[in-house]
Amino acid sequence: MKKALLIMAMASALMACAQKQEKVPAIDLSNLDMTVSPAVDFYQYSTGGWQKNNPLKPEYARFGSFDKLSEENVERLNELFSGMTSMKTEKGSVEQKISDLYKQGLDSVRLNAEGAAPLKGILDRIYSVGNKDELVKLVGEMHNEGQRPFFGAYVESDMVDSDNQILYFGQGGLGIGNRDYYDKPENVSIKEGYRNFLAKVFSLAGVDSPKKAAENALAVEDVLAQNSWTSVQERDVQAQYNVYSTDQMASAFPGFDWKAYLDASGIPAQEKVVVGEPSFFEGFSNYFSNEDLSILKDYLSARVISGAASSLSDDFYAAYFDFFSTQMSGITEQRPRWKRAMQVPNGVLGEAVGKMYVEKYFPASSKEKMITLVDNLKAAFSQHIDELDWMGDETKAKAHEKLDNFTVKIGYPDKWKDYSTLEIDPDKSYYENLTAASKWRVADNLSKLGKPTDRTEWGMSPQTVNAYYNPSTNEICFPAAILQPPFFNPDADDPVNYGGIGVVIGHEMSHGFDDQGRLFDSKGNMSNWWTEEDAARFNEKAQVLVKQFDAVEILPAKDGAPALMANGQLSLGENIGDHGGLSIAYTAMQNAIAGKDLGLIDGFTPDQRFYLGYAAVWAQNITDQEKARRTRQDVHSLAVNRVNVSVKNFQSFFDAFGIKEGDPMWRPESERVHIW
Repeated sequence: MKKALLIMAMASALMACAQKQEKVPAIDLSNLDMTVSPAVDFYQYSTGGWQKNNPLKPEYARFGSFDKLSEENVERLNELFSGMTSMKTEKGSVEQKISDLYKQGLDSVRLNAEGAAPLKGILDRIYSVGNKDELVKLVGEMHNEGQRPFFGAYVESDMVDSDNQILYFGQGGLGIGNRDYYDKPENVSIKEGYRNFLAKVFSLAGVDSPKKAAENALAVEDVLAQNSWTSVQERDVQAQYNVYSTDQMASAFPGFDWKAYLDASGIPAQEKVVVGEPSFFEGFSNYFSNEDLSILKDYLSARVISGAASSLSDDFYAAYFDFFSTQMSGITEQRPRWKRAMQVPNGVLGEAVGKMYVEKYFPASSKEKMITLVDNLKAAFSQHIDELDWMGDETKAKAHEKLDNFTVKIGYPDKWKDYSTLEIDPDKSYYENLTAASKWRVADNLSKLGKPTDRTEWGMSPQTVNAYYNPSTNEICFPAAILQPPFFNPDADDPVNYGGIGVVIGHEMSHGFDDQGRLFDSKGNMSNWWTEEDAARFNEKAQVLVKQFDAVEILPAKDGAPALMANGQLSLGENIGDHGGLSIAYTAMQNAIAGKDLGLIDGFTPDQRFYLGYAAVWAQNITDQEKARRTRQDVHSLAVNRVNVSVKNFQSFFDAFGIKEGDPMWRPESERVHIW
């Protein structure tokens, strides 16, 4: 499934900045907190100064070292977009599409004058439905418009035949994250806030009896949540690969007219589709067939209004912000309108913007440096495979084969996405144009059905500060924007850079061998290439990592609610990525500096600089609400734990900072784990 196959390294939705021109210190001593011993709290020691010097801005729930990069990039992209608004653009050009989307997002006068009017057409369609047959057809049409009520349907490579594209169905339809927000007692206040939000936007949209409509919509989501798989269950990619024909789907889940849905979606009958969560679809179809039509219509309307709220008038956005940003994440101030407006064309026309970004900000030398670093990390990973004491020769040979066949994507795609068929019309409302963009994106995805997989496609735009591994194509990707401080610093020495970008590279490589990625072979097919004994030993080691993170308290018990603990099973893949990244990058660093007398810099040894370079990437401040939200939903551990929990598995860390038994940062050898 898509959410399982695209495994991101650092954090989701982080945008880029341009290559810095000024000299950046290799280790900025002002970022450290020398009042704290590294043996007591290494994260505070290495990032406490940064936290003090970069207090959490009220428009953020989390502000970290690469949010700072994002801020700089926002300024640069805004310069690009603003320049387009002042020039004459040719109709149909990417410049016209970018500038008109940007200008519409800025036009508060028009947005406020239109109010809920842009929603009238879709809401009229929903409330005019006379029976379930018509409702099923409408669901198909809404899916084509980018809405995702009840469930999702999308095309991507077949997990057991990665050269071909097939149709997947996955659970969905929830307005607030995962099922925990609907059935956990500690989330009662959030659920009540969501109910109030729905009532508010229903009222703004002019829907009759808005409080009742909100109750109806939430009642549907409660049922969907009850049937949904947990976030941990969703990480079991093998359990999610359930093959049906569309005729078999109709028999297995008879309460929903799948043929009518496919016809409305323009999707022909298929001999092979994959259903991610059969129990969800069984529960959903039974419920759908028995529920009152008016309740289902209120639910569909809620999904539309909620999804549109951030692109309508100020009163809609205020309601959206108050719940999703303030209550859910602890953000107390709206981002300036120009920042919100800038994000839209950057997302809708990501590669078109990326092409402009690369031409202006990404020198060829950066790509060459990255290629060298990747080669060095691959060599170190190969060395680690050879030295593993828990893996047999047969599995090692397959592991080498997979590593040797990584596709490495650096900087930007060789073939840019064509947006010529996407129409952005300034005479239409902002919402209508965003709907047109969503329809284009869905049509682009569905056009791949039954075709060979295009392995040249990218899963991220070049201006994104992030990286990913995709097991279905066995590729690692490093967009242009990631080759900058604190990830890579041309003014720093090898230890600092291997602790930064080196760990990022090793992290992505390790995803190919984490609890999910290891299930795919060198060609990207889900295949068991492990001996039974080696797989058992891997799982045993992985559970040690789970236990280490499960023991971490995120927030203390409060108001009768239990303490919130980290979820080691949910974050296992990312924690393996960090663990492997640190291990492999450290070896690559040792290889790079072998025979060199680097000595002390700013009083720090090479090993100390390596670990300080790693910690610098994760410097951040974060609200308690955001800690809770991410712990419940995000497969990434919180930054403090990506540092403090992860480094305690390495003797080189203890040796570097003189950490000994009895120190808070010490972990006995019997409790450590070495996987990759």
